[in-house]
Amino acid sequence: MQIAKNKVVTIDYVLTDEKGNLLDEAKDGTFAYLHGSHNIIPGLEEALEGKRAGESAVVSVSPTKGYGVRNDALIQAVDRSQFQEDTALVVGMQFHAQSNEGHDSVATITQIDGDKITIDSNHPLAGVNLHFKVDIINVRDANHEEASHGHVHGPEGHHHH
Repeated sequence: MQIAKNKVVTIDYVLTDEKGNLLDEAKDGTFAYLHGSHNIIPGLEEALEGKRAGESAVVSVSPTKGYGVRNDALIQAVDRSQFQEDTALVVGMQFHAQSNEGHDSVATITQIDGDKITIDSNHPLAGVNLHFKVDIINVRDANHEEASHGHVHGPEGHHHH
C-alpha cells in the first residue's frame, strides 16, 4: 500500500541539522501520523508521498517546508511583571503565550537582564535545514474516526473529544 491521503503511516526516523547534530529520533516503531492532515512538516510529508512500507528515504527539508524562517518580529523584551511573581525564570525556559491577535505559541526565554526578559516565539527549529533518515514501517487505511478527526488513534481508541 502506498502512502497517500488518509493513510496511517508508521515511521522510524533520525532528524539532524546541517552539522549532523541529532535533533530528534523515533526508533521504536511507535511514531504514526495521518498522511495529508498536516500532522508532520510539509516537506517530509511531500517526500514520503507514494512510498511503501519497507522503503527508506533520506530527506532534506528547507525552513520554508519545515518550521519556517526565523522572524525577528517574534523576539521581544517584556517586563518581569508579565510572569507570575513566584515563577523562577531561567534562560531556555519555555512557556505558552498568546499574541495580541489571539494566536497561541510556545515562547523561549533567551535573555534575562534584571526585570527585562527577552522572549523568542519562533519555533526552536525555525530557520534550520532539517535532514531526515526515515524507515517506513507500516502503511494502512485510516479508520473512519481517524479520518474524520484528522489524526491517528492509538490501539485503545481515542476519547478526548
